[in-house]
Amino acid sequence: MTVDRILPTAEAHDLLDLATEIADRELAGKAAAFEERAEFPREVLRTIGRAGLLGLPYPQEHGGAAQPYEVYLQVLEVLASRWLAVAEAVSVHTLSCYPVAAFGTDEQRKLLPDMLGGELLGAYCLSEPQGGSDAAALSTRAVRDGDAYVVSGTKAWITHARTADFYNIFCRTGGPGAKGISCLLADAGTAGIAPQAAERTMGLRSSPVAQIAFDGARVPADRLIGGEGVGFTIAMSALDSGRLGIAACAVGLAQAALDYAVSYARERQQFGRSIIDFQGLGFLLADAATQIAAARALTLAAARLRDAGRPYSIEAAKAKLFATDMAMRVTTDAVQVLGGAGYVSDHPVERYMREAKVLQIVEGTNQIQRLVISRSLAKG
Repeated sequence: MTVDRILPTAEAHDLLDLATEIADRELAGKAAAFEERAEFPREVLRTIGRAGLLGLPYPQEHGGAAQPYEVYLQVLEVLASRWLAVAEAVSVHTLSCYPVAAFGTDEQRKLLPDMLGGELLGAYCLSEPQGGSDAAALSTRAVRDGDAYVVSGTKAWITHARTADFYNIFCRTGGPGAKGISCLLADAGTAGIAPQAAERTMGLRSSPVAQIAFDGARVPADRLIGGEGVGFTIAMSALDSGRLGIAACAVGLAQAALDYAVSYARERQQFGRSIIDFQGLGFLLADAATQIAAARALTLAAARLRDAGRPYSIEAAKAKLFATDMAMRVTTDAVQVLGGAGYVSDHPVERYMREAKVLQIVEGTNQIQRLVISRSLAKG
């Protein structure tokens, strides 16, 4: 189904066309096999990076494309409609570049061209085994020792844990609470950084997720981003943008599920006519189309606030909440439209349904989004 988009510039239209071409050529035909093998498509990410699609929202002087966030999110949506794991990888990598881009020194920013060009893949190390949603309570510690910080602890649920070239490590350099947290930029090959076995996930199997153990890893002190005690501010600021990325991924995944279900329902004959003509299925698909359009509009409205330099944290939480809950409903309904055929891997909707679930969890569970939104209402 063609999405009628309003884009701010002719260049943005060209970028969407480029993203669609790459998604059709490099993603659509590979997703099922890579997911079955649980193989990460590293070369696909390099291709996307070399095409200039990994640095879209970042300044041109650092190797980015200086595009509005509303354009970046629509590119992400297109990628997600062909292969969610790749779109999620782009979103996570974009998130991983944010600390250096927004808070880094001039020397640290010299790494950005390789980051944004896709030669260096990033990971964002915030969650821990005992502290996922409660980020301010993290326990991984970094102790200053001469010209380095010595890092000890364990991070959990880290996307790209076994494939990344660099890690943003959120760690405790001071006392308890948010003010004691700092952010370090570490090379993946640093001694004492040990990614563990990949988790066996329900969906997104081609996207490696694992714990990372830090056993006395020495990170140079000049890799401290933003100064000691600034880490929590960096983390929360980055997550606002990351939540919009996940919302866009959810919209793309739901659109793929709807498109497949509509195509199937047009072709499938029962009682002498296409099943889409039966009100029970036709109305279900109509609801799905409406929910997708609403999620897209909510996500882009939040992005436009970000682009205008206005507060958007609460709107990002709303977009992430609505879009990912919507994707779960739409993908589940797509399986129902196909009936028994939807329950087997011959058709992609069963994979879409498994993949949708994680979007309600990553970048802050949807319960956390509701907490963020309700607290803003309580403040008035």
